[in-house]
Amino acid sequence: MTTLSQEQIKQIIPHRDPFLFLDEITELVPGARAVALKHVRAGEPHFQGHFPGQPIMPGVLIVEALAQAGAVAALSLPENKGKLVLFAGIDGARFKRPVVPGDTLRLEVEMTKMRGRVGKAEARAFVGGELACRAELTFAIAEREA
Repeated sequence: MTTLSQEQIKQIIPHRDPFLFLDEITELVPGARAVALKHVRAGEPHFQGHFPGQPIMPGVLIVEALAQAGAVAALSLPENKGKLVLFAGIDGARFKRPVVPGDTLRLEVEMTKMRGRVGKAEARAFVGGELACRAELTFAIAEREA
């Protein structure tokens, strides 16, 4: 099982601050599974407006963090090196608890199907042992433009 630092993650996916939502990968099985951590910090820019006095991480950013973890798994395969992973769909997204500064998200993404360049993954985010979000993500692997 492989672990990756944020600098190593940046060698795989093109996301950068303020839109990189992974601090580390704690488990990686290329093409199959990734588990990542996201430490939610009070100074993140979205908290200025979501919501003043009661900061809550937007659900769409939790889903994005899950997608980034899945992208690391997909792009860790040698044949996908240097490519992009794009959203093709988000199904059954459910949010079970608010995520707030001080929380650590454990992002678990399991690839369930791959046909050509399009795939599906089951994604879950936890705080402690409590489910915060789950969704089925559909993605497409694309070439990066030069």
